[in-house]
Amino acid sequence: MTDISLSSPVSLGDRSLAAQAFSSSVPAGFPSPAAEFAAKRIDVMERLVVHPQATFTMRVSGESMREAGIFDGDVLLVDKAVTPRHGMVVIAVVDGEFTCKQLWQRNGRMKLKAANPTFPDITPKDGQTIEIWGVVIASIKQFAT
Repeated sequence: MTDISLSSPVSLGDRSLAAQAFSSSVPAGFPSPAAEFAAKRIDVMERLVVHPQATFTMRVSGESMREAGIFDGDVLLVDKAVTPRHGMVVIAVVDGEFTCKQLWQRNGRMKLKAANPTFPDITPKDGQTIEIWGVVIASIKQFAT
């Protein structure tokens, strides 16, 4: 039915993730002969998570959302307190299975759109159960361990 399987949701609760922050941005093109960087601690989760008790992590498995920048192995932050709207990336439960898709809503109709042309969209059929479980607020990629 769908290509993405998501690991069981894990609540963030009161967890925090602190990291060093620099007062300047980093160029992704040519290196800057920048002045000195002043570092201070920031809480990454504080910047990303608005509703800690309603925010969960889920690991993506599959490629149907790659053109939205969501890849196999990414960890998604999913907020159940955000009201889903047209165009948002959401976690839906389709016939009892989690899937990650873009929500499409127009004229009282709804479908879940893949962000990869090789995967079909999900259009509700008679008797099919589809629930929007939460809204994806961030995708975390890990490049090194």
